[in-house]
This record gives sequence, structure tokens and C-alpha cells, in this order.
Amino acid sequence: MNIIVEKFNKIKFNIDQLKPLKSVNVVAVSKTFQLSHIKPLIDYGHNHFGENKVQEAKHKWNEIKKKKQNLNLHMVGKLQSNKAKDAVMIFDYIHSLDNQKLADNLYKSQINFNKKLKYFIQVNIGGELQKSGVSINELDSFYSYCTKEIKLNILGLMCIPPNDNNAKKYFKSLEELNSSLAFKELSLGMSADYIDAINYGATFVRIGSSIFGNRG
Repeated sequence: MNIIVEKFNKIKFNIDQLKPLKSVNVVAVSKTFQLSHIKPLIDYGHNHFGENKVQEAKHKWNEIKKKKQNLNLHMVGKLQSNKAKDAVMIFDYIHSLDNQKLADNLYKSQINFNKKLKYFIQVNIGGELQKSGVSINELDSFYSYCTKEIKLNILGLMCIPPNDNNAKKYFKSLEELNSSLAFKELSLGMSADYIDAINYGATFVRIGSSIFGNRG
């Protein structure tokens, strides 16, 4: 069996051992890796993949998505408003919705392409100046705007916690915010902390290096 498929199955085994209350989707984050490196997992039947740059995603996935209709491509990186049009063309999920201008541009592009994406609102859970995300204080109004004014399909919240070895605290906070808005999905956790994230209700985990290896 291919080593990437073996690593993927190990992660699936670890998740099954947790006996999560909801099903957990593994987003295999394939950014920077060539399609030839990723293809064994595609051929194995996995259909959730993550990228963090629009141009790379278009170049890598455009042709294979035409052939494999069940592939779901997730934007997991920072998305600039001026890339919204291209993002709607290639992606199925956006995990980094974090401001009104971006929301408006995505909404307009959805209309133009007659395509509805699925979204997670990124929350700046640690209040870090250098990090993207909606502040906790502005979350309710932003959620209301996205769902009531422009009717985006918001599945849940997402965050990248501060790198201070206290991820569980932030996971707990995001889980509580997610529940307060009655969301059923939660995008939380990466290679180093996905088990903790699932214990705090994550239904989408974004895992790259534990599947594909370290990036050069």
C-alpha cells in the first residue's frame, strides 16, 4: 500500500478510536505538493483536499476536478477579496471567511457562476493582531450579515489558535461560540492537535504533514 494512504488510514484509525459523536471529515491539506504526490490518495477514494493559494489550486486541480465530480476542494488559507471570483470557480468550501468585503465579493461571484459554496467563518480566537479572523465581539453581527443579508451557506466556525501550547483553551472557546450560533459543523485542528480538536467537537480537521510528509 502507498505510504501516503497508510498515513491517512492511521489518522482515520486514530479518529475512530475516539468514537466521536459526529462524523469527522479529514481535509488532506495538499498545498505545495505536486498532484503526482497527492494522486494515490485521490485514487484511494478520498475526496476532501485543502489548498491555501488560489492560483496553485487552479493550476493543480482544474483538470482533475472535471473528471472526478465528487472531489471537494477546501480553501484553508487567507483569501484576498480580489481573488474571490477565482476562488468560487475552483473551491467548494472556504474555511477563511473573515470580513464583509470578502463576503460580498464571494456572494457576487456565486451569482455569476451559479454556484453555492460552503463556508466557515474564521474567528481570531486569541485576539492576535497579526492573525486573520473576525473578532469575537464582531462575530454575531458578521454572522447575521452573512446569513440574513446575503444568505451565504455558513456551516460553522474555524480558528487557528495562538501558538502558546494552550490550544485546548481556545478549542473550548470556539466550541462554545459555535454552539451559541447553533452550528452543526466546526473546522478545527491540524496535524499536531487534531485529536484534541475532535474532543472539542471538530467535524472538519485540516491535516497536511501527517499525511503527505514535511514540506521542503
